[in-house]
Amino acid sequence: MRRVYLDANATEPLRPEARAAVLAALELSGNPSSVHAEGRAARRCLEESRERLAATLGVRPEAIVFTSGGTEANALAVAGLAASGRRVLVSATEHDCVRRAVAGAETVPVDGNGVVSLEALGERLADDPRPALVCLMLANNETGTVQPITEVAALCRRFGALLHIDAVQAPGRLPLAEAVAAADTLALSGHKAGGPKGAGALVVQRTATPAALLRGGGQERGLRAGTEPLPAIAGLAAAVEAAEAWCRAGGAERLAALKARLADGLAARVPAARLLCATVPTLPNTLALALPGVAATTQVMALDLAGVAVSAGAACSSGKVAESHVLAAMGLGPLAGQTIRVSLPWTATEADVDAFLDAYAAMAGRLARHAA
Repeated sequence: MRRVYLDANATEPLRPEARAAVLAALELSGNPSSVHAEGRAARRCLEESRERLAATLGVRPEAIVFTSGGTEANALAVAGLAASGRRVLVSATEHDCVRRAVAGAETVPVDGNGVVSLEALGERLADDPRPALVCLMLANNETGTVQPITEVAALCRRFGALLHIDAVQAPGRLPLAEAVAAADTLALSGHKAGGPKGAGALVVQRTATPAALLRGGGQERGLRAGTEPLPAIAGLAAAVEAAEAWCRAGGAERLAALKARLADGLAARVPAARLLCATVPTLPNTLALALPGVAATTQVMALDLAGVAVSAGAACSSGKVAESHVLAAMGLGPLAGQTIRVSLPWTATEADVDAFLDAYAAMAGRLARHAA
């Protein structure tokens, strides 16, 4: 059976540029903190990776702090900035690593499409004069909903708040320039961009100065102790660079065309299916799809048996599948437990989309006959 992988928001397939960078870094035996020749060679690779990522993002190299992944990058920003006494405001659809980064974070509601309420955010910021940190995803990992980052940034500047942006899902799908310009801190993850697992980055700009969560040898300007995972970092920098170039060269438009093909096919073949967030901007590769009356777990398992990999909710729950807090916050009721996520990788083809449509239509028809 030919497998069809449509779970890119969990992990993108490795990009060839990232593979090459990882293999080159694996040849370096030195520790980047050592002063001998081998250590200096490793240090050069580390700093060249930092410069490569900084150039891609249009920031200074010293703004880049390497971490173990997106979760740690988010935690460093949120907990590290909250350590100075800032109140923390998070949207109701943020990733759990942001929602749980500090105790007592205030939740800002979203509408039925998952878009944060600017009115509610403005009221929260106006009602309390204490310095604040606002945390917002650039694009949601489950629904693909793109947030109004420019408007949120304007509110933050108006009330003297800092803005942390989780941009983990953006590389290769959305240009990063707008988010980088808006953010005080911004998180990225290597494997979400087509790099290896095990590396992430936090971009620290303006006056944001998070307190270190891991202390020890003083690596990463004292903001993140521990020997840097050089191959993963080199792969991260290469992956983000390649993803941004691929996006600018029409990759995002190609994904959007495949997504439209998928949506049109569903409308024609499974009219009972519901596409969520269809009236707001979403990632060009992401489609949240509900089949009323059928549990998401049932759909995921049935499609897996048919050779198609999709998911329900985030892929960060130790293999568990639970009702999504994102979909619940959008007020979807029972549909929150009946929605799957289809996220097209950069390698997706029309044949992959058609294979999904065949498997999904067969599954929906079979379950409808059983229900009858």
